[in-house]
Amino acid sequence: MYPRAIRAIAVQEKTDGYRPTTLGNTSNYRYFNDSQRQATKDAGTIAGLDVLRVINEPTAAALAYGLDKSEDKTIAVYDLGGGTFDISILEIQKGVFEVKSTNGDTHLGGEDFDITLVKHVRWELAHFYYASHTSVHGFPLISLKVVNEFKKEAGIDLNNDRMAIQRIREAVEKAKIELSSTQQTDINL
Repeated sequence: MYPRAIRAIAVQEKTDGYRPTTLGNTSNYRYFNDSQRQATKDAGTIAGLDVLRVINEPTAAALAYGLDKSEDKTIAVYDLGGGTFDISILEIQKGVFEVKSTNGDTHLGGEDFDITLVKHVRWELAHFYYASHTSVHGFPLISLKVVNEFKKEAGIDLNNDRMAIQRIREAVEKAKIELSSTQQTDINL
């Protein structure tokens, strides 16, 4: 199967029962080239949709916020997604969008934050446990072997215990979602 056909199947499965006869616009990543944009359009056609136009995600975001109906301006649209971080500068004049500049990191996004937060929570958990059990003159001792000490004392290997790591990951993801609507949250394990 060709990638377009595979993508078409995915589009069709997601839209079955909800699909209008015409899909005016569809969006794609800002870094897609002309060939990839055409493949997106072809996948929609194969899935039975009438794709009139393929637009970049930053433009789609600006349209969704109704920025096409306001005065002429230059705006910055950033997209911090599951796997990418992008910023685009758009100029809007008389309802027409022009992408002036776009850049980003295709290897920085939600998953990268999850990995970093899981590492941080594992480290903090081991430090908290170890520091609360070991001190000299009232000052906590924290060594580079703290995770191994935690394993010895608590019986949990924070480097290799898949269940422990999965519990931490789930707690981190839950906290990250909560932080979308609040200033502070707790991570409970």
